[in-house]
Amino acid sequence: MTSPIYDFSGTTALVTGATGGMGRAITEALAAAGANVMASDLSDDAGRALVASIESARVAFHRADISDSDQVAGLVAAAIERFGRLDAAVNAAAIEFETVPLGECTDDDFDRMMNVNTRGVFACMKHEIAAILEHGEGGSIVNIASTNSFRPQHDQPAYTASKHAVLGLTRSAAFDYADAGIRINAICPGAIDTPMLRTAMERRGRDADDTARRLSPIGRFGRPDEIAAAAMWLCSDASSFTTGHALAIDGGMLAS
Repeated sequence: MTSPIYDFSGTTALVTGATGGMGRAITEALAAAGANVMASDLSDDAGRALVASIESARVAFHRADISDSDQVAGLVAAAIERFGRLDAAVNAAAIEFETVPLGECTDDDFDRMMNVNTRGVFACMKHEIAAILEHGEGGSIVNIASTNSFRPQHDQPAYTASKHAVLGLTRSAAFDYADAGIRINAICPGAIDTPMLRTAMERRGRDADDTARRLSPIGRFGRPDEIAAAAMWLCSDASSFTTGHALAIDGGMLAS
């Protein structure tokens, strides 16, 4: 199947979680479509490897911990300093490590999950919105939420709460900034074949084939490039009448 052709020439996008499975695919897709991309994650080594693999002067890396608002401000400032403006952002950075129900979830684990997955998205949106407003031509922000934003899985209380909150932030900001031309949407991935998913299955002792059948009526894991395709559409003018939306890319999981 032929993929849609997008032209992001002359625009700048920021991607967090850029060295992970979905973030990497999104970074590569935006760069291939001509965008300047400021990629960010926690590992300098992984960031340098990502930039080297894409082999484009239009892609740069800036390390940032998104749970630290000052570091996020520095990330957005670095994108503007390098490329002159910010037009789009995909907030893909997140963590997931739980294996116990709510009654056994520690305060520290809950705070850690919320600090990255919720506070991190809040900080990113806050600084990204300010940067997009600066040039006054509108833009697009895409937050990576989860099917857990709608339907919890066992033993993931803090993760589920954090991803519900991402939808709340997405919809609230979409309502507030629609008249400024900033569209803000969320992608809700199901079981996507990423290192995070593989680690989660290993931690729980689950078989990959059984997990795919259980979580997807289609019977397979999703691919990171399928999430990237959705992010490209939401960042492009093709979705110009779409804001405040939660787009499930889940192989039919939420419909089952």
